[in-house]
Amino acid sequence: MLNNQKINIITLGCSKNIVDSEKLMAQIQLGGYKVIYDQNDISADTVIINTCGFINDAKEESVDTILRFINASRSGKIRNLYVMGCLSERYMDALKNEIPEVSRYFGVNNMREILKELGIAQGNSFSNDRSLTGPGHYAYLKVSEGCDRTCAFCAIPLIRGKCISRTIESLVVEAKLLAEKGVKELILIAQDLSYYGIDLYKTQKLPDLLRELLKIKSFEWIRLHYLYPSNFPMELIPIIKDNPRICRYIDIPIQHITDNMLLSMKRTHNRLETEKLLDIFRKEIPDVAVRTTLITGYPGESEEDFRELVRFISDYKFDRLGVFPYSHEEDTYAYKNYEDNIHDSVKQERLSELMAIQQGISEQLNSEKVGKCFKVLIDRMEGEFYIGRSEYDSPEVDQEILIPAEYQLSPGLFYKILITDSSEFDLFGKPEK
Repeated sequence: MLNNQKINIITLGCSKNIVDSEKLMAQIQLGGYKVIYDQNDISADTVIINTCGFINDAKEESVDTILRFINASRSGKIRNLYVMGCLSERYMDALKNEIPEVSRYFGVNNMREILKELGIAQGNSFSNDRSLTGPGHYAYLKVSEGCDRTCAFCAIPLIRGKCISRTIESLVVEAKLLAEKGVKELILIAQDLSYYGIDLYKTQKLPDLLRELLKIKSFEWIRLHYLYPSNFPMELIPIIKDNPRICRYIDIPIQHITDNMLLSMKRTHNRLETEKLLDIFRKEIPDVAVRTTLITGYPGESEEDFRELVRFISDYKFDRLGVFPYSHEEDTYAYKNYEDNIHDSVKQERLSELMAIQQGISEQLNSEKVGKCFKVLIDRMEGEFYIGRSEYDSPEVDQEILIPAEYQLSPGLFYKILITDSSEFDLFGKPEK
């Protein structure tokens, strides 16, 4: 390859894939190549698609993206098309047979092979160098890879393997590099943050990691994503409560609430344990925003199971809620042992009902914020509004705060914003005088 060639990296799926792409981009740039990050650009000589293979919708998006760039390559605009990530890790042989036009497929742990294919020598700081693809004032820090949980519906351990935690020292090094790049909000991610450190240190180490990251003073917010409810590290609660730089935001996927569904899903928490933990959050950190995800239409989910879930959601009033229809994933425990016996239309009806309930809850909670002031990080300008977030909202997945453009704010900076109005999933405000 020639150094005047342009390489386009396309990232699909979750924030963990974003981190993988950012590290790959940094290495390619160190090799002297121009790198772009644009799903719509077909002008690059080489395209690398980092795919998602988690659920059906994500797999379809990945395949559609591959086919779109294959069409571009037929017109002679693309010379090399590489596919990496979860989809190719999981379906390597099938993809080679069905889409042979791809120059080469790579799995999730083959970044060194990709660099070799491109003729690029690997840098010494492969695990820490990043080329940020977002706005630059927030970034994700992936603290571990893989997962040791055995949830019946989940294919992630099949794709990513068992949990491999990174050392606290290496994470601090990477975090400091991100701080030097101007990152103000650090978002910790993993398949399961609760488990961090057990494989490496034989004990939960997330609290210790947080204490080290808090020493980096340029981070104004540190946010935690994907905390499994079973064996939740209770030491986290006073750390969140006593440190205003750690967002009062707990993302804890419960998936369901009835004991028979949780047992069938092979979750290691039951209803009583879940309710006790959620109650502790609200009692110890009264202003905490709790986010969760649910699955509807899991095999055997009876109408009674669903109605109990509806009652629970209505009573607890989660601040943030996401719902996914069950996806029957090959080689998972559920796929091997249960029939996907709930029709897609029923799954969608249940999903819609839950989201309608959440819409009402969100409308009520948001209305209670009118007249209050919040510290807000401005992400971007869009149309006639600046778009920002409070500590209670994570980028891409949660609601936003809209401030009229007349106030001339700057993306990447924090402001005190007075909430003047609300809707179901957004807030409106203006700078505090």
